Amino acid sequence: MVAIIASFIFVLLAEMGDKTQLLAMAFATRYSAHKVLIAVFFATLLNHALAVAAGHYLTTVVPMDIISFIAALSFIIFGLWTIRGDKLDREDKKVSLFGPVMTVGIAFFLAEMGDKTQLATISLAVEYRSMLHVLIGTTLGMVVADAIGISIGIVMRKHIPKGAIKWISASIFILFGLSGVHRVLSGHIGSTYVWLAITFIIACTAYCARYLIRKNSRLVVS
Repeated sequence: MVAIIASFIFVLLAEMGDKTQLLAMAFATRYSAHKVLIAVFFATLLNHALAVAAGHYLTTVVPMDIISFIAALSFIIFGLWTIRGDKLDREDKKVSLFGPVMTVGIAFFLAEMGDKTQLATISLAVEYRSMLHVLIGTTLGMVVADAIGISIGIVMRKHIPKGAIKWISASIFILFGLSGVHRVLSGHIGSTYVWLAITFIIACTAYCARYLIRKNSRLVVS
């Protein structure tokens, strides 16, 4: 149950303001909401099943501590990725010969390949080692997030600043990653060295976040 809840929350947060949520909002202006949600569900189920299987396979060929450490660092990267933000890249404008559900499903599946929610699913599968529970949690998280994008995304943008949502999501990812790093390193080195390592990671994360903020500011100005 813990794996389902954690997977649901993390993917829900990762998806807020993500490219695929924006894609859901865009497709909802062209097709009925229930068709978009059906497509999102099946595309997510297939995509995340592949991600969960990849995470499960990794645990059988790589030492668990190494995987857990990499997974923890990956959550910090997801936090920075959230700060960077995503753009839609006009996936919603591409013409398709298929019906609405197939059109949206294909677009979602392709947009999700290599996206941070897919990579987060791999890391969650490694963290909890429960393929079915992680698949259920991440799929529900995606569907709920995209339902929000379809139904009340515009209203939410008016009442909750997009920047606030982005920073809350990024902070949770980074804190979760730092917690994982602490847990893994504590089993191998002394507490002084653990905190030195965490301080170094925090400094690097802060530097990268500052760089991304400045880069985003320059893009807005230009």
